[in-house]
Amino acid sequence: MTTGRDTQTQGGTGRTRGRPRSFDRATALEKALMAFWEHGYEATSVSDLTRVMGIGAPSLYAAFGDKRTLFDEVVRVYAGTHGAFPDRALAEEPTAREGIGRMLREAAAEYTDPSHPYGCLIVHAATNCTSAEVETLLRERRNAGIAALESRIRADIAAGLLPAGTDAAALARHVGAVIQGMSQQARDGAQREELEALAKIAMTIWPHD
Repeated sequence: MTTGRDTQTQGGTGRTRGRPRSFDRATALEKALMAFWEHGYEATSVSDLTRVMGIGAPSLYAAFGDKRTLFDEVVRVYAGTHGAFPDRALAEEPTAREGIGRMLREAAAEYTDPSHPYGCLIVHAATNCTSAEVETLLRERRNAGIAALESRIRADIAAGLLPAGTDAAALARHVGAVIQGMSQQARDGAQREELEALAKIAMTIWPHD
């Protein structure tokens, strides 16, 4: 027995009621990501989103929920794609120093890549934002990144790879300040080579035995 939601037979062929989604969800989501990345959460309106995504408001709400829900998904996608390089560098390099050095070099390249908006979405998307929830979401993401740095630095201290007196919290904050500053400078027009030079200088303070 079929219901209104089940397959309906018309002219001897099975067809599903309702119109199929006429757009690629992943492509539309990436376009939304670019809009939020370029303009920030507050300045990106639903009409902006429907225009860049190439869909109507009903399709947006049906596929992604409201603007806030869409932004949450955008942040998750960004963290797993364009913004995945810090976690990857920490996981793949043998020491905190090598991982963080690689992270800063890759930030110089990623933040100035002309194929997408400059800088980091997690750093900039809450600029002039009146949504406390959005501000909290991005702040927690940034603080989690600093906590991951501190954890990796503490592991190297425990393993004897860094001096016992190393201030892991301060060193992690230093790295966080550098990478967030690199993001802002990329937005302000700094070139990749300039940010690579900045990253090199930032690593000169790294403690040695």
